[in-house]
Amino acid sequence: MEYRNLGRSGLKLSALSYGSWVTFHFQVNEALAVDLLKTAYDAGVNFFDNAEAYAHGESEIIMGRALKKLNFPRDTYCVSSKVFWGGEKPTQQGLCHKHIVDACHCALQRLQVDYLDLYFCHRSDPETPIEETVRAMHTLVMQGKICYWGTSEWSAEELKEAYKVSQDLGLTPPTMEQPEYNLFQRGKIEKEYRDFFQDYGLGTTIWSPLSSGVLTGKYKNGIPSGSRPNLVGYEWMKDSFESADFIERIKKADKLEEVAEETGMPLVNLALGWCLQNPDVSTVILGASSVEQLKENLKTVNYIDSFTDDLIDKIESIVQTKPN
Repeated sequence: MEYRNLGRSGLKLSALSYGSWVTFHFQVNEALAVDLLKTAYDAGVNFFDNAEAYAHGESEIIMGRALKKLNFPRDTYCVSSKVFWGGEKPTQQGLCHKHIVDACHCALQRLQVDYLDLYFCHRSDPETPIEETVRAMHTLVMQGKICYWGTSEWSAEELKEAYKVSQDLGLTPPTMEQPEYNLFQRGKIEKEYRDFFQDYGLGTTIWSPLSSGVLTGKYKNGIPSGSRPNLVGYEWMKDSFESADFIERIKKADKLEEVAEETGMPLVNLALGWCLQNPDVSTVILGASSVEQLKENLKTVNYIDSFTDDLIDKIESIVQTKPN
C-alpha cells in the first residue's frame, strides 16, 4: 500500500481508503462490516470514511461496533465523520456552532472513539457565517475532539473565505476537501481547486472514483437488482441513470474496458488507478459492498506501474472530457 500526506499536513493516509456511504445498513450489516474493515485494514488501508447523514447515523453505529470487535490499535487507523444533515429539527442541521459540536459528540458515541481524525463540513451553509463555522471547528481541534477539519463539495470562493478567516483570526484552517472525482467528473480538482493545492496545501479525499459504478461495467446491460439505484431512498440515482449523459458514459466505459483488457487489467482497476495518477489526490475512497469486490478494488496498487504516458493518452482520447 502507498501512503500519501493529507495535503501539506504530516498525516499519512493510505492511497486507497474505505467508506460506508450507501452500503452500510442498506447492503452491509455488522457481520459483513467486520469482514470488510478487516480486509481493508489487512491490505494496509488506514482511513475509514463516514458521516452523520449516512443511513441517518446507522452507518456510524455499524462501523463503530465493527471497529470495537476488531480492536485495531487506535493509533493505527483514522476515522472520519461529516456534519450538515443531522436530523429534522432546526438545531440538527447546517453548520452553526451548536450543530457542529453536537454532531461531533454524537459521531464519537456512534463510532465508539474518543476523537475524530477527520471531520468534514458535508456541504456549505449559506445561512451560517463561515467565520462561525471555522471558529467551531477550531474549538473542537483545541479540545482534542478532532485532529483535522475540512469541507466537502465547497466552492472555491467559499474555501477561499474559510482560509482568509482562519488567517485573519488565527484559527485552524481547513486541511482537506472531499470532492467527487473520476474520469467523468474532474472540474473541482483539475480546475476549481487548482490554486489551493499550491497556495494552501489542500488535501483531498475523493469520493465516487467509479462514477457510481459506471466504471465497473456492471450497468452496460441495465441496472442489476440489488444495486444502488434500486435501493429505497436512492431513486434520484435511478433517475440520473436514464439521462443522455449516463448513456454516453456507459458507451465510454465500454471503450475504456477494451483498453483495460489490452493493458491486462480490469476496468475497475483502470479507473481507480487513473485517479491515483493525480498527485493532488490524497486518498481514493472505495465503497465496495462485498469482500470479493473490495479485494478486486485493492488490487489497483498492483497496476500503478502500468500507467504509461501511452495508456493515459488512450484513456483521454476516449473520455475527451474537459474539466467541468
